[in-house]
Amino acid sequence: MTNNILEMRGITKTFPGVKALANVNFSVRNGEVHAICGENGAGKSTLMKVLSGVYPHGTYDGEIIYAGEEVQFKSLRDSEAKGIVIIHQELALSPHLSIAENIFLNNERKTRGLIDWNKTNFEAAKLLKRVGLKDNPTTKINQIGVGKQQLVEIAKALSKEVKLLILDEPTAALNDEDSDHLLDLILNLKEEGITSIIISHKLNEIKKVADTVTVLRDGKSIETITKADVTEDRIIRDMVGRDLEHRYPDHEPQLGEELLRVEDWTAHHPQDPTRVMVDNVSLTVRAGEIVGIAGLMGAGRTEFAMSLFGRRYGSRISGRVYMRGKEIKTRTVSEAIDNGIAYATEDRKTYGLNLIEDIKRNISMASLRKLEKGGLVNDNEEYAVANEYRTSMNIKAPNVLVKTGKLSGGNQQKVVLSKWIYSDPEVLILDEPTRGIDVGAKYEIYTIINKLAAAGKGIIVISSELPELLGIADRVYALSEGRITGELPTEQATPESVLKLMTMEKPR
Repeated sequence: MTNNILEMRGITKTFPGVKALANVNFSVRNGEVHAICGENGAGKSTLMKVLSGVYPHGTYDGEIIYAGEEVQFKSLRDSEAKGIVIIHQELALSPHLSIAENIFLNNERKTRGLIDWNKTNFEAAKLLKRVGLKDNPTTKINQIGVGKQQLVEIAKALSKEVKLLILDEPTAALNDEDSDHLLDLILNLKEEGITSIIISHKLNEIKKVADTVTVLRDGKSIETITKADVTEDRIIRDMVGRDLEHRYPDHEPQLGEELLRVEDWTAHHPQDPTRVMVDNVSLTVRAGEIVGIAGLMGAGRTEFAMSLFGRRYGSRISGRVYMRGKEIKTRTVSEAIDNGIAYATEDRKTYGLNLIEDIKRNISMASLRKLEKGGLVNDNEEYAVANEYRTSMNIKAPNVLVKTGKLSGGNQQKVVLSKWIYSDPEVLILDEPTRGIDVGAKYEIYTIINKLAAAGKGIIVISSELPELLGIADRVYALSEGRITGELPTEQATPESVLKLMTMEKPR
């Protein structure tokens, strides 16, 4: 008698031009936390969509054995009826409905055919307490943060009497505190007898909560490892198919003249002009230099970048910007681009890409004037340019007409970088360029950054990962409470010295 709650045997799933899963075998023991690792595009989310009925029976080959019997789910409703609930990376909550309404959406609490609001709010409050949320059940979803929204999704799953909970990158958009709370909750649910499958790129999180780890690579199941045998090096080797002796590619800076100089840059909050968000920031970037900006959440890193790039953030903005010693204006996005500055946002899905457009159009959108012929965009040249970047940036897609929303996170990030590289900037600001992508794709992004620096570009990298900044940057500025508290060349910087600057308080 097996102790497995789930067995997936010989699962094969094909999309036009792509075999997403190839004969994958995967099993989960009852009551465990089972992690799935793999590079972007390895097939992790596809496998879970097969399991949950998002890709219904008949659209894939293989069989699924759940709770000792073969199941053939035609929809999410079928899998949820058996106690399987999936929480996708993109949260499926209605922002203008209350917490309680979201928890019981399509699962309403009724009396005599009508929604019983007292019962709805009472049961929602019990579920919120179970996941560690103290908010009123009548609070609108758009009035709580992403971390709390993730907990509401889990409360919603518990309302469906979940037996197998699937979490797809549950901490990708969370800060450290919210991430820790969510991981503790997963362990608490395990004690209640709920089995969990967690898809994650964060190896430290996997080591904290997972009893077993399965690694997928290129749509195939590579290895399943028990907790006692899990090491970061082993997982990385399985994920990328090689040892990553160095997490960061070698970088020998060839520094040239000063490209960018920012002096006394100040920006106030857009809704509350009395709040200073960026406080007299001054910095420089030289040709061929990679400059890191470190800071805790709320330190003002993104606010600085967005206010500098076309004043997309803030009010009462002041300061001076120089490119190669000549003062320039960056009052609009177009003006910033024309003066040689590009900015790749931390939120690629909302601000960096048009997900319903194809790769070709996303790459060209910031530089359409370069493709203009007789007042129209030259389609043939646009296609040729995009195809060149698809090849050189190793964007995994059969052609440039694929919708960008269908790409993995790492490949979407390569499209964002392609867009800005094609605009031929002097200085490229990269805000969290590797957020939500795996170690293999990260290495590719680092290699691209090095090539840009070697070509004489100035690069500013904003990152929440200190090892990343110390691994790729030539020099690091630390930001705290909107002001620069120090600057260190990376050969002199340590995590402790940078963190000390990041936590330095402003004189009161």
